[in-house]
Amino acid sequence: MSDEADDLSLRAMVSETPSASFEYREAKKHADAMLKHRDDLVQEISVLEQRVNEYLDRMKDARL
Repeated sequence: MSDEADDLSLRAMVSETPSASFEYREAKKHADAMLKHRDDLVQEISVLEQRVNEYLDRMKDARL
């Protein structure tokens, strides 16, 4: 995603047309949204892994 946005940025600079600039801005927004979504998912996975570890520790302690 970010590679595509970078490519469109270069095209927008070279062509200097409004449509190229628009395409770049849209691609950049999309890439930024995808990166934020990815960061949110990484955070959520981290929280879920922590919960699983806590549950496993509780199960281990309950068996002792």
